[in-house]
Amino acid sequence: MLSVITVTSDDLALPLEEHVTRVAAALDAHGHVVALAPAEADDPVRRRLHTVRSALEADRLAIVPLSLPPLARALLGEQLRQLAGTDLGPGVLAGAARLLSYYLYSGALLGSVAKLDRVPVGVGSHVKSLVPGRHFAVLAHPEPYLGEADPTTIPQGPGYQTQLAVAGKGLDPGWITGPLAAAWRSQHLREVPLPPDSARWWGTGKLVEFTAYIADVGMLYQLVTSVRRDTCTWCGLEVIGDQCLFCATRLADRQTPAKHAADPRGRAVETPRRPQLEPHKR
Repeated sequence: MLSVITVTSDDLALPLEEHVTRVAAALDAHGHVVALAPAEADDPVRRRLHTVRSALEADRLAIVPLSLPPLARALLGEQLRQLAGTDLGPGVLAGAARLLSYYLYSGALLGSVAKLDRVPVGVGSHVKSLVPGRHFAVLAHPEPYLGEADPTTIPQGPGYQTQLAVAGKGLDPGWITGPLAAAWRSQHLREVPLPPDSARWWGTGKLVEFTAYIADVGMLYQLVTSVRRDTCTWCGLEVIGDQCLFCATRLADRQTPAKHAADPRGRAVETPRRPQLEPHKR
């Protein structure tokens, strides 16, 4: 069963009629669509996706809200596209989006934190951002971190093998490609385009975004297939987690199949227990 993975952002805000036409074409061509959307319920792109879903009455479109920075969301979409070429079905792929997000370490090097609202920012940091030449190291996921870009102070990174994607040219990326990459034992540095909505997400146009991610599709497949799978009692898809992200049936109610359309608010699936990866050798 084919699936198509899409990542939403501000630059994809097409006219509604065109958006409906494109999603309908994707459903006809691929069978199912998994859309990764911002977590904010009032995000205009996410709201438009729900409008499209309602217009098409499409229970083959799963909208997965994620609290991830733009680069991490784009890389997660890339991982799911790789997995779409395996034997995993659309219900498992949709649930895998939440599962695999826990293995992304994402942040940015910022020239100012004056407008940053994604992690807690103290008064001292606000004052320091007024001084020209200051660079701030920020980690937004999986745990928030904020500090000056000091080569001797590095936020805790993944304890397993990852590659490091770097995007943006607004600042010197030396702290990322040097001390951070070394401390996180990154296997490979990859330069990628900066997502169009990164400046808005981070509150400044002077930034270099980075994300440590698992590039090995075999490892990704192992993570996804190591968690429990169930069959949705309403639509029949094989899924992971406690809810089918296509028809919104909660698997906790296995004895009473849901008889309603997807929640228009886009409730998030409860993530399965996170499998443990063996740490890389030090």
